[in-house]
Amino acid sequence: MSKSRGFSPILIPCVTVFISSACIMVLELVAGRIIARHLGSSLYTWTSVIGVVLAGITIGNYLGGRIADRLPARKALSVLLGISSVTCVVVIILNNLVGEWLWLWKLSWPVHIFIHVSLVFILPSTLLGTISPVVAKTALDKGLPTGRTVGDIYACSAAGSIVGTFLTGFYLIAALGTITIIWIVAAVLLLMAVLYWAGLRVLYVWAAIFVVLMTMAAAPSEWAESLGSSLALREQPDLSILYEDESQYCYIAVQQISKNPDRRKFIEDKLVHSEVIMNDVLNLQYFYLKIYAGLTEGLTRDKFSVMAIGGGGYVYPRYVEKRWPGSRIDVIEIDPAVTEAAIQAFGLDRNSSINTITMDARNYVDELLNKQRNGEEIPRYNFIYEDAFNDYSVPFQLVTKEFNDKIAKILTDDGVYMMNIIDIFDSGQFLGAVINTLEETFPYVHVVVDYVTLPSIRGTYVLVAAKSYFDPESILSRYDKNLKLRCLNESDKNYLKERSGGVVLTDDYAPVENMLALVVRESAREKLANARRSLGDLFAQQGRFDEAVREYRKLLQIMPDDPSVLNALGIVLGQLGKLDEAIECFNEALRINPQYSRAYGGIGLAYARLGKNNLAIANLTRSVELDPNLADSLNNLAWVLATTEDTKLRNPTDAVKYAQRACEMAEPNQPAFLDTLAVAYAAAGNFPEAVKTAEEALKLAEDANEKDLAKEIQERLGLYKSDLPYHKK
Repeated sequence: MSKSRGFSPILIPCVTVFISSACIMVLELVAGRIIARHLGSSLYTWTSVIGVVLAGITIGNYLGGRIADRLPARKALSVLLGISSVTCVVVIILNNLVGEWLWLWKLSWPVHIFIHVSLVFILPSTLLGTISPVVAKTALDKGLPTGRTVGDIYACSAAGSIVGTFLTGFYLIAALGTITIIWIVAAVLLLMAVLYWAGLRVLYVWAAIFVVLMTMAAAPSEWAESLGSSLALREQPDLSILYEDESQYCYIAVQQISKNPDRRKFIEDKLVHSEVIMNDVLNLQYFYLKIYAGLTEGLTRDKFSVMAIGGGGYVYPRYVEKRWPGSRIDVIEIDPAVTEAAIQAFGLDRNSSINTITMDARNYVDELLNKQRNGEEIPRYNFIYEDAFNDYSVPFQLVTKEFNDKIAKILTDDGVYMMNIIDIFDSGQFLGAVINTLEETFPYVHVVVDYVTLPSIRGTYVLVAAKSYFDPESILSRYDKNLKLRCLNESDKNYLKERSGGVVLTDDYAPVENMLALVVRESAREKLANARRSLGDLFAQQGRFDEAVREYRKLLQIMPDDPSVLNALGIVLGQLGKLDEAIECFNEALRINPQYSRAYGGIGLAYARLGKNNLAIANLTRSVELDPNLADSLNNLAWVLATTEDTKLRNPTDAVKYAQRACEMAEPNQPAFLDTLAVAYAAAGNFPEAVKTAEEALKLAEDANEKDLAKEIQERLGLYKSDLPYHKK
């Protein structure tokens, strides 16, 4: 038999394997990104993605060889490419569904990740893996030289993989977003299937279904959003999202939590990184930022030089800019899309005095030290703040001894290096290792934690490293006496060091993912629980209390030791009049966390409704003692003190004090809180203030269309104007 000559006979097979291999690599890179929305981005996720895709290709190669020997190659390729197109769409659906399967959360974290990735990506990887053997068979059937043909097929396959990798990583994800890329891959595979067998009618049926599904997944119309969400083709629409983007590094969003005040969250890969009240940047919302601010306040002069590693929403750099104008503020943020999101939707002024350096922090520090070695003058910082970590992803190169040594060289002699990390004290492997590592460089290392953080739950720990001694606890107490915190003592730190096995993190050895496996699992479980909680909260807001109870009970299956879930369930049971059950829920929350102030508030309100005002006052008072800023407890305590008929318990003076405090702590323009204040004024005999406050409350209730409350306020207002004592609602 004569051999075919030239490149033309192998052109179509080479193009086929080039495109199919490119599609495999596109899916592999996209897999890491869409998995991150549920499971974070870590060594575990990328190991699972790479391993599962390679396993799929291996199985596909094996099956493809047998398909090539038994079926007509052209028709087999058409069918395989068509089914591959279907499985790409299934990837989107499965990823949204598998992320909410509760049984997975009972497994160890690496196993959980592996099963999730396998369920979502094994099918398309396997099917695309069948293409190369079948294509090779078609080329060989044309009588082409065996060695050269196989070599050409392998080369084109590898070239396609390379192009798919670079195209996706450097351009497609940032330009189009991950989900759009999957739809494009599915469309390309479908087109190739049609070209191989144009007469296969089922492909046109799938093409029609494909267009309908893509419309439901991407169209902005209400019907498409509803149907797309119900079929898991898209996530539930969130009208509170003000800004979205997808960069080469992560998915970015800004979410509005409340409109009055305008409170927003900055989200990266579905993880909340910061929170701000717009136009009130000095009002820091997170515990660790208050620690940063308090120590800076206690140790600083009027102007100084700071470096922030990680921009996030630029909340703390903006705080420094406003609190200490004229200071040098350098923010090292590797992702320019994060900075742009902060400008577009998080309040960062494009003309801010903050200096943003767009590069990896390790590279920036190395660059500074290289300049210093070359005789150039470099900035030395009074404070360096590490804000690039979360429990899903810790850039290991920023926690090693080598990096700490470099940080020490660019700090002033009295400078302070602060970082926040998330860990569980009882496991504490990562926290202990970071303490060990910092102590290799700095003589003084302190650890500050929120007082209410229990050893058994995830918490934020602020590590403070310095060259000279100071007492952080005394400095922070002067900064804010209401700041509930504790500094770990030597016994606590020694326990953590033992938990870490004495590990010192180095550039050569920094197993941060292994150390944080339990923490990441808890964090991801909490994220899933928050989605369930949102549904329960929605039902509660709509007055659908029975449905809310069902959702909260399901939520307890995910988070059985979360006092906030029990508290939410207790509140709804109280709304249903099941006060004894509600009190049981609140008491269970207190068994888990004896310092949980909201549970005392819930018990107090339940006892008030039962007419047991002595118990109500005792529990509400305890709630306020634990959290002096808890508006609901302040308001309810004021109401009971003002309206109780027991003269021994009645205390109008304190009622006014608590009601005023509640109005200060509550969001502005809350008619119910002003109504309580008016009742307290009336109980104290101050009818002019009662009238004035009630009229303001009435207007707010009417503006908010709260008809029942407005009617009650109107009735009380008539009594105030008549100077008649008002004792009971």
